[in-house]
Amino acid sequence: MFTTTRILAVSLLAAVVSALPTKVELSKDEALHIVRQATAAPVYTACSVPNTVAITFDDGPYKWNTDIVNTLAQYSAKATFFVNGNNYECIYSAENEQRLKTAYAAGHQIASHTWAHLDWKTLSKDKLMSEMTLTDTALVKILGVKPAFVRPPYGSYNAASQEVAAANGQSIVIWDFDSGDSVGEPAKQSETDYQNIAAKKPVNILTLNHETYDSTAHEVLPFALNALKAQGYSFVTVAECLGSTTPYLSQTTPAVRDATWKC
Repeated sequence: MFTTTRILAVSLLAAVVSALPTKVELSKDEALHIVRQATAAPVYTACSVPNTVAITFDDGPYKWNTDIVNTLAQYSAKATFFVNGNNYECIYSAENEQRLKTAYAAGHQIASHTWAHLDWKTLSKDKLMSEMTLTDTALVKILGVKPAFVRPPYGSYNAASQEVAAANGQSIVIWDFDSGDSVGEPAKQSETDYQNIAAKKPVNILTLNHETYDSTAHEVLPFALNALKAQGYSFVTVAECLGSTTPYLSQTTPAVRDATWKC
């Protein structure tokens, strides 16, 4: 699959060069750079639409997901959930099925955090593709959608994993503000961090939070929403903050639960 993608990119490069009115000489390194760009998924580390904040949550679905959705609703805020297939809990459980459907129905974006929260840099291309497609398959079954965006666990990726993401049709999303919850920051420190970033009033903010922490769901989130709302930001999904037309590569009718819904 990946060799085929690269061959197609080389063929396209050759066709473009041959169509130019004057002959273009490319060094081997220049040609390889163009091929890598053609076969690598884009990586977004910040929003592009002014005055927006993309609140994102990793590592779910988990038991506080619906509490988060309810809090967001109080602020007319949309968020993005980067979900795993089998990390804290199995995505196929009846409870997580309902959590995902509730968040999706409320207009929040559901994106992929891959299956088992493995470091992409340690995986073969085939293993990484499996981690991606297992999560995609679960989301197609539960919600009828294949996400257009994926976030690497730990924010860890390289050129090889960009190629896999591209082959799967997905763009990579990182962040430019970390609440610090996953590295043990107390809620009060996370609140201070949010207050400080709000006071600086950057053009836009792409946040990282984790829905698996009680304090994030019930203390930090309402504080952050208040602090950022006071600065006039709009709370939007990642797709919206990037000016993207759609958060999903495909949308269809969800499946009916059967024996394949298991981790």
